[in-house]
Amino acid sequence: MKIILAWLFIAVCLVTGARAARADCDNVSIAEMSWASAAIAANIDRFVLKNGYGCNVTMVAGDTVPTFASMDQKGEPDIAPELWTASVRVQFDAAVKSGRLIQASEILSDGAIEGWWIPKFIADANPDIRSVQDALKRPDLFPAPKNASKGAVHNCPPGWSCRISTANLFRALAGEKAGFELIDSESPQSLDDSIAAAFDAKVGWLGYYWAPTAILGKYDMTLLSMGVSHDRAEWLACTAIEGCARPQLNAYPVSQAFTVVTKAFADRAGPELAYFRSRTWDNNTINDVLAWQDENQESSENAALHFLRNYPELWTRWMTADVAERVRAAL
Repeated sequence: MKIILAWLFIAVCLVTGARAARADCDNVSIAEMSWASAAIAANIDRFVLKNGYGCNVTMVAGDTVPTFASMDQKGEPDIAPELWTASVRVQFDAAVKSGRLIQASEILSDGAIEGWWIPKFIADANPDIRSVQDALKRPDLFPAPKNASKGAVHNCPPGWSCRISTANLFRALAGEKAGFELIDSESPQSLDDSIAAAFDAKVGWLGYYWAPTAILGKYDMTLLSMGVSHDRAEWLACTAIEGCARPQLNAYPVSQAFTVVTKAFADRAGPELAYFRSRTWDNNTINDVLAWQDENQESSENAALHFLRNYPELWTRWMTADVAERVRAAL
């Protein structure tokens, strides 16, 4: 009997200690942004905080500008897992400098990458094609859908800023003189469909795309060099301006996204803040998860579970071993 009571006492102490160790987490609110990679990240964080750290987690709908403004002015929600700072750069820097907001990790370790891509099977078969200039020497490899005597550069759908910049770069590169047509996509789906059709037919494709995305998780593409560095002044003055008279060759910018938390959360969080300072993933991983989600028509919550079940070698590095074991046990 004494042995049984002793074991019960130890068990109670262990449970109580574990709860006490995680009691400072308490209630946490996470912004679930409207785009897929951020929504998946939010659901990963929800699962980890709930099961690994004992938090009571609330998810709130979010988007870049309103979420930033709410966190900066009202101190809520507590966490924005993937905040793109370009559109709020000045205000964001001021909020971080003042201490109102804490910049944790750069969640996208590669940044968001834009540019002109070709299928990897074309790049492998033609090792001399490594830049857009190289590709424009070979219109025969990238036939236009309705005129195979011309090459094609596939552009963005209406309303997207990349439609303007890609058109300006096509002119800067004298694409028409090189024997190419600029093919404007009618919709996001038609741009995706053009890539799928090229892979199905095993023919070349050249055009604008970006990462992280599901398409680059499904289809192995190679990013071409623009041959120059990004010139921000030129980009703002001309590259991104519709009808710019004399566009110059320019490289696309690499955008950054950070995990951002409020001061109130940072002040009460200990190991949880360490987790957010460590949590980062690369575009190849995100592309794969997005492709799985798209192919299976799954929710962001299930895509997060797919990630946790299939990439433990990555996410276990974001937390201590005891937290990782609790997360594993909950899967």
